[in-house]
Parts: sequence; C-alpha cells; structure tokens
Amino acid sequence: MPPLGIDPQVLPAFALAMALIELTPGPNLAWLALLAASRGRTAAMRAIAGITVGLSAWLLVTLLGLSRTPLFSEPGLEVLRWVGAAYMVWLAYEALKPRAGSASRPVHDRPFVRGLAANLLNPKAAIFYLALLPAFIKPWAGPVPVQILILGGIHIAISVAVHGAVVLGAAEAASRLPPRWAFALRLFLAAGLLATTLWLLSIPLSPGPAT
Repeated sequence: MPPLGIDPQVLPAFALAMALIELTPGPNLAWLALLAASRGRTAAMRAIAGITVGLSAWLLVTLLGLSRTPLFSEPGLEVLRWVGAAYMVWLAYEALKPRAGSASRPVHDRPFVRGLAANLLNPKAAIFYLALLPAFIKPWAGPVPVQILILGGIHIAISVAVHGAVVLGAAEAASRLPPRWAFALRLFLAAGLLATTLWLLSIPLSPGPAT
C-alpha cells in the first residue's frame, strides 16, 4: 500500500485534469470575473469563499456516499441545471446594477452566500464529484475515503488558485479603465456569463456511475 494511501502516479494526471477543468470557461468563472469587475476584488474574494464551501459540501456528499440519492438521477440533475441557469442569469443582472450608496450597500456576507448558492446549483460540480473523481480512485492503494479527501483537497486548492487569479485580473483591468470602458468590460463579461449558461443548458447531462 502506498504511504499516503493513494497511488502517487494518479496525482500528476489528476492535478492536470483539474487545472484544465477549472480553466475551462464556466458559469462560476464568468460570474467571478463579472463580480470582480463590477464590485471589486473584496466582494469577489468573498464569493470565492462561498464557492469553496460549496465544493467542500459536494466533497462531503461523495465522502458520505450520498451520491445514490435522487438528486443524482438524470431528472434530478436536469432540475438542478435549470435552476442553476436561472440563478446565473439573475446574478448577471445583479452584477450589472449600478452601485448603491453606502446607506443601501449590500450586507458584507451576501457575495459569500451567492457564491455558495451558485456552486451548490452548479451541475458541473455535482457531475465532477459523482463521475470524474471516482475514476481516479484506486481501491487497492488505500482507504477510499482517504483518497476522496486527498483528491478533493487538490481540486479545491486548484479551484481557489484559478478563481483568485481571475478575480485579481478582472478587478485590476476594471480599475485601470475609464468608466465607459469599464462598463463595456462588465457588459462583455455579463454576455460571457449568459453564453456559458446557455452552453450549460445545451450539453447532455449524465450522472455516470454511482460511488
């Protein structure tokens, strides 16, 4: 049995796959860029914290073997997809609204809650932990829960790094642009968010093998 309870040869391939998945444009990535350009890096960083907690929740679902629940049936994932798409459209609208004055500024934890909800309603995250993660599990290498925790932790770390880079880049770009161009950037990012949401609705969903 390998010392870490996981096949070490799996780790480079898994890390590369996770980096490519996180770099692939998706609803969370597009929304974070839009939020950073619209509300600044602080709000977007709070949203990253919410998304990370959401990923941890999906990891816990996998760890506890709850992927056999009705949520992971094809009808369940289809409902999740449409609810998540509607929520992303609403987030795009919210991010484009003019900034309110200090008296009506949103409460400080709202980006966190919205990031958490966005991730929990993201069928891409559900399918990842249901179908893709088990493909890297090698039962002979060690306890399966340990492998799930290690691989899930690697994925979450890569997710935070990619999301953080996107947020910092979008916030910096928006801060350096004149107001008119900054608004044009936000419109472009909102269009990108809507495009990825439409793409999400167009791809077939399959829950894959249960873990």
